[in-house]
Amino acid sequence: MIPEPATPISGTGRIWKVGTLTYTFGGLVALFSWLLWGDFAWSVRDRALQGVVQLLFQRFGASDMLGGLLYASLPAALGMIIGPVVGYKSDRLRTRWGRRIPFLVITTPFMVLALVGLAFSPQLGGYLHHLLGTHSPETASCVLIFLGLFWLIFTIALTTANSVFGALINDVVPQEVLGRFFGLFRAVSLIVGMVFFFWWMGDVEKHFSRIFLGVAVVFGVGFTLMCLKVKEGDYPPSPEDSEARKSAFSAVKTYFRDGFGNPYYLWFFAAGILGNLALGPFNLYCIFYAKSVSMSLSDYGKCLALTYLISFILSYPLGCLVDRFHPLRMTFVVVGFYAVAMAFSYLFVHDTMTFAIALVIHGVIAGTFNTTSASLNQRLLPSSKFAEIGSAGGILSSMAGMLLAPVVGSFLDYKGHDYHYTFLAGFILAAMALVAFAVLHRQFMALGGPKLYIAPE
Repeated sequence: MIPEPATPISGTGRIWKVGTLTYTFGGLVALFSWLLWGDFAWSVRDRALQGVVQLLFQRFGASDMLGGLLYASLPAALGMIIGPVVGYKSDRLRTRWGRRIPFLVITTPFMVLALVGLAFSPQLGGYLHHLLGTHSPETASCVLIFLGLFWLIFTIALTTANSVFGALINDVVPQEVLGRFFGLFRAVSLIVGMVFFFWWMGDVEKHFSRIFLGVAVVFGVGFTLMCLKVKEGDYPPSPEDSEARKSAFSAVKTYFRDGFGNPYYLWFFAAGILGNLALGPFNLYCIFYAKSVSMSLSDYGKCLALTYLISFILSYPLGCLVDRFHPLRMTFVVVGFYAVAMAFSYLFVHDTMTFAIALVIHGVIAGTFNTTSASLNQRLLPSSKFAEIGSAGGILSSMAGMLLAPVVGSFLDYKGHDYHYTFLAGFILAAMALVAFAVLHRQFMALGGPKLYIAPE
């Protein structure tokens, strides 16, 4: 499905097109509303879970390395397996409900049930401890078994949904408004973050069960409604050729040729992966860093709420700038700012106040990166093989993510949990990302630049 430019129709005003879908202004508003409602549910899940899960694993005795494996390396490993299969299949799927929606509808109940299981893991762990009697390792270990089990189920379903959610947006949102859409997307996410971290973060250890159950309800209802209301258009015949239909081996060969056969996309993958990895070291352990400098969870939550407020104010203007100047150029600049911020943080953060300042600066720049880079896939990848090629990058991203969390976690364990080193790691990765973005931008310009670019297939 190839996006077409917006064109005016006499007597009806401006319309927007993407593939066979056509939107008036009212239709575009309706589309944005339902997608943003789904994003609200997605954001509630995303914002509320990461910190709560981290604290729960630590509360029941998980080390930094084990925690990193469970909430960072596990999703990365599953992404390597699930992402390519789902991406390849969804690009070629043709149903009356579309090619992306079926995957989202199927996975939603599993995520909801897993969230309910996480809410009751301590009780289930206590029951297992009682059942095993003298053969039980200990109550905390039994709780970790259930936390790990339900986190595994949740992560499998989430990884499947993640593999097609961005592709759905690519299929239904016109390209010329992608930046503004993702700006609104970020704004919704940030509103959720502000509310959660300002009012609830200080009490998450007391009320984690209520949080999990609340997220389950909001996510289940919101995401299901989005799937029912958003309609996909008609797609051209599947790109799958006759050889790919003959055997699984041919399909794998086609996948690797499409995903890894073009050096341009390899640079695209490298730039995006390194940019995201640069945010990782501090993001993964900032809540523990806050505790190590005697910052209360309540103050930590308020700092995050402040970063979300600033990012919220910036989100839509950044989306407009992305549509005007192109996400590749905007993201390149933001990565440079992040490298400088990490270098200064490594040199000057030494107490609670300087940590708070660094936390806010990190959060704002990281949020800016997420806003400016959100539409990179949609602007640089071919629509006909969007999920397939995107999942190929996901394989590399998963491999990198699998290495990052345990490597950083093990180093921090070795250094006695000195989380100051997360700034240094962030700087090194951001500097590497700058190099990759510079090479990618040069090749992007050779392919036509912002005005004449056609994604190579």
